[in-house]
Amino acid sequence: MTPSANPLPYTDTKPVGAADFYFAINATFRFILNKSGIEGLRRYWTDLGARYFAPVTARWSAGGLPAVAEYWRAFFAAEPGSDVEVSADNASVTVNVRVCPAIAHLRKGGREIVPCFCQQCYFIGEAMAAPAGLTVRVEGGNGSCRQTFLSRNAAPAPQDLACIKEASC
Repeated sequence: MTPSANPLPYTDTKPVGAADFYFAINATFRFILNKSGIEGLRRYWTDLGARYFAPVTARWSAGGLPAVAEYWRAFFAAEPGSDVEVSADNASVTVNVRVCPAIAHLRKGGREIVPCFCQQCYFIGEAMAAPAGLTVRVEGGNGSCRQTFLSRNAAPAPQDLACIKEASC
């Protein structure tokens, strides 16, 4: 598959990522949280979504919700240990994460998980979605969640962070 045909905007060609990356992101989140507080960590996630994932946002802008579904299917197919179903209709894309590969790997490795770890899915996802005219709502967490992407114009009330469970070992 050529890089332009790949729904993931990366040049890495291996079919599945390395799960130990989850240890690194958990440690990075802990470091930023300890140095800059929760607002600093949320700014980091927002910046990550807006800058690093800008190529994804461009594809979502061009392709709409079908591009969102295509991206998440490819993303989770490359995540070791994930159990995820992506469904789409004309109004939304739902990512039903039955087994979060990051939380599962952190638990298996005996790591202390940053309690706000699951909030990254909202802050990164929202920063990716907003420039494409979309938004995301996240419910659940701590190993399984549901993320719903939809038009900003059709959005329900703003994300309630209390709907995102704290992560634990």
